[in-house]
Amino acid sequence: MEPIRILHVLGKLNRGGAETLVMNWYRHIDKTKIQFDFVIHTTERCSYTDEILSMGGKIYSVPAYRGKNHFQYCKAWKDFFEQHTEYKVIHGHVRSTAVIYLSIAKKFGRITISHSHSMNSGSGVSGFVKRCLQYPIRYVADYKWACSMAAGEYLFGRKQVKKDRFKVVHNAIDLQAFSYDENVRQLKRDELKLNNHFVIGHVGRFIPEKNHNFILEVFEQFYRENMDAVLLLVGVGPLIENVRSKVKEKGLEKAVRFLGERSDVAGIMQALDVFLFPSVYEGLGIVAIEAQAAGLPVFISENVPQEVKVTDSVCFLPVNYPDSVCMWKEKLIEISKKEYLREKKEKEIIDAGYDIAAETVALVTDYLTML
Repeated sequence: MEPIRILHVLGKLNRGGAETLVMNWYRHIDKTKIQFDFVIHTTERCSYTDEILSMGGKIYSVPAYRGKNHFQYCKAWKDFFEQHTEYKVIHGHVRSTAVIYLSIAKKFGRITISHSHSMNSGSGVSGFVKRCLQYPIRYVADYKWACSMAAGEYLFGRKQVKKDRFKVVHNAIDLQAFSYDENVRQLKRDELKLNNHFVIGHVGRFIPEKNHNFILEVFEQFYRENMDAVLLLVGVGPLIENVRSKVKEKGLEKAVRFLGERSDVAGIMQALDVFLFPSVYEGLGIVAIEAQAAGLPVFISENVPQEVKVTDSVCFLPVNYPDSVCMWKEKLIEISKKEYLREKKEKEIIDAGYDIAAETVALVTDYLTML
């Protein structure tokens, strides 16, 4: 028998929260039963393009939604569903236009899933329009999934999350890759020339919600008292040049390293001494789970859902600038002065439901049950 093909709808296929989750599923799923294909809102080649194609996945493109191309966008989806009758389940990760493509999918008799990965739609006119478009999703999607209860309530409302077709789907990770390993740590620190340094790290796109300016303020204060400190920033994004400029203004060029988009995040986590995650908001924050799996002390913004704390290595802190900068700095000083024991955290991660092997089995069961 041919595998059942599930269609995932994403903006692009670059390294990000939702994309990372879907790729984690895809790498571990039984492809004799389930195969993933993708519709994305770009024609450019993305970070995961080659890997998807190598695993037998197909990638289709629709135009990015601009408002003025509403009818073109709708036609692209209608044409797609007319031509591709093989897709029975449509798993949507793009919220802003979900009400459009999921409604069209339902007219063609398809099963629809809307998956909430965040708790913010932006500000201004654009944010208002997105919120208006997103509201009807709760009445359109057959199944409502979210990475946390808070992300579910944000997109679907409190009434919907109490119903049978709502589910929190954990942003599971590959424990084998992230579980703490002293040998991997030493190799990666040698590679990155980090020996004799206290290494602080962050992984995330350079966008406002990730709060890179706050990270810089905290690091600057810490660095003035600890000149052996290094800050590693992993990721790309529209604000990266702005952050580079601030690093130069502060005279921190030798201490702050921009590592770009990386495929070796698991190894970099091993090389760190502490992980900072001061997000303005998050649906959950999968990288914070990865950091915990790597046995790191993790300092997290109070704006991040409490569900992200799955081990005792997490400390929640406020991010009200500038008052709380000193608080974060003091926590860094405290952790740098004592010998922190890095431990494997597999049991806690598994017990909390974030092991990709178990969660992928559950995902297959969900898809088959829908059908």
